[in-house]
Amino acid sequence: MNTQLILNYLSDLSENNNREWYHEHKAENRVANTEFEALIGALILRIGEFDGSVLHNEPKNLTFKLVRDTRFSYDKSPYNPAFRTHISSKGKLPIPVGYYLMIKPGNQSFLGGGLFADMFKDATSMVRDHIASNGKEFEAIIHDPEFEKYFSVQGSALKNVPAGYDRGHPQAEYLKYKSWYLEYPVKDEELHDVEIFLTKASGLFRIMKPFNDYLNRALADFQMPAR
Repeated sequence: MNTQLILNYLSDLSENNNREWYHEHKAENRVANTEFEALIGALILRIGEFDGSVLHNEPKNLTFKLVRDTRFSYDKSPYNPAFRTHISSKGKLPIPVGYYLMIKPGNQSFLGGGLFADMFKDATSMVRDHIASNGKEFEAIIHDPEFEKYFSVQGSALKNVPAGYDRGHPQAEYLKYKSWYLEYPVKDEELHDVEIFLTKASGLFRIMKPFNDYLNRALADFQMPAR
């Protein structure tokens, strides 16, 4: 595996973010994609050591397109120069939650977990209800010393506790959230030695697993909206 090929391609795409360059460099894209899929495959095996639910996944089914939806964006550049994967028991679907990796040059890469999906109101309600009923368990997970060493819960939030929930609830701040996710930044240089990166990434994913498990218990009955 050569992560430098991934970084090089994405850096070049970032500097030449147009359709002409993209189509003229399909060969480089294929090479970088092959390296990324190999990295995903290795990561699946490492995660599988503590979460066997991901082992059935095929790396090629876990990647996201580079093409951006520019319809509602001020930024009209056609591509997002980042390789992304979400590894969970049901592949790359946002729910159930799993283990996320984005590789983006310029020290913009990160490892992630939890629920990123603000657009799924049912999912947000399910997690709020679960926190309201199982708040002590949530606190124990997010204030575990090893967890706190690397992560803090992030996500967009309302200004006030939403209607239907106790404003005096011990976890009232987290009931305001619409998403509950984790991010751990990764510098470009940390990707150069693949073995060291895989060890670090899988170690951090292991630490975040109780957080993911908690959310997935809340989301057990979630149904993905029909398209």
